[in-house]
Amino acid sequence: MNDYNYSSNSKLKKLTAIIKEKFGKREYSYNISNNQLCIKVKKDILIYVLNTLKEDKDLDFKQLIDICAVDYPNKEDRFEIVYHLLSLGLNQRIRIKVLVKDGEILPSVVSCYSAANWFEREIWDLFGIVFSGHPDLRRILTDYGFEGYPLRKDFPLTGFVEVSYDDIEKRVINQSVDLTQDFRTFDFESPWEGTEYIVNNEVNKKEK
Repeated sequence: MNDYNYSSNSKLKKLTAIIKEKFGKREYSYNISNNQLCIKVKKDILIYVLNTLKEDKDLDFKQLIDICAVDYPNKEDRFEIVYHLLSLGLNQRIRIKVLVKDGEILPSVVSCYSAANWFEREIWDLFGIVFSGHPDLRRILTDYGFEGYPLRKDFPLTGFVEVSYDDIEKRVINQSVDLTQDFRTFDFESPWEGTEYIVNNEVNKKEK
């Protein structure tokens, strides 16, 4: 093991020990992957966990780098919300995960990290996950009146409506898409099932 890996593992062990001490018997789980600590918590203690990580002098995770979502349409807890934090004092990053069901409301963390404002708006806009207590939950990437949530894995490839110019009415109109949607399977290795091309050997023989 080289010096870098030894130093990194030593810091992670120290950080894990601090987390155990601060969170006590609260319900959470953790694992270390790719030299980074990942903590999975219930939504009921999310605000407490983030506030502790930010304000505690032994942790000092002052910066929220990103919030993103992952869609697992076949799971009961369909969505996984992931918070990425950075501590300049510890020179460490940490990942917080929360599982939510489709239609379940998640508390906004804008009161803890102001940078969460646009991240939460983006997740609501693209996944349809509502954040309670958000100061301004509006669409941010799609237009007003847009139907559906484009980053859900069951969102049709062509969308629900299409925009075109009507020569008769002399204006831009929205109309429903009338296309057969391809069936997609989700194995998390490929975004959708590929087309199966069948070679007709008999036809090829006759052409020869």
